[in-house]
Amino acid sequence: MNNITQMKIQKPANDIFEAFVDPEKIGGFWFSSSSERWEEGKTVTLRYEEYDAQGDIHIVEIQEEKKIVFEWGGNHKVTISFTEETGSTIVGVKEEGFDEDSENIINELVDNKEGWVYMLTCLKGYMEYGVNLRASLVK
Repeated sequence: MNNITQMKIQKPANDIFEAFVDPEKIGGFWFSSSSERWEEGKTVTLRYEEYDAQGDIHIVEIQEEKKIVFEWGGNHKVTISFTEETGSTIVGVKEEGFDEDSENIINELVDNKEGWVYMLTCLKGYMEYGVNLRASLVK
């Protein structure tokens, strides 16, 4: 079972791709820090200073300006895709690995979708307007 979320951002795919893989830029929209540049085969530590939390992702595949695939949270695989259009890019996030037999599957999918919509909204604000909206969501 998977969850798919997409958003159009008025920037070229290269700029958006770099916002994810460059540890100097990811703090503008998602995690407060990344231990290093994202490259295929690396394990990267992502940190949320505001929540005193961190986690590791394993980068499975990178296609410059096209796709990033990583694994996290046990058996979850995330694919971030970049589809460039005239003057904009569709950023897609597909997360796989949800247990269809879980009694909490609906809540897990809704929470997951909320997280990706929020991250993409922060990315849009950062890329299009230079504003930092991250770490503002209250649950």
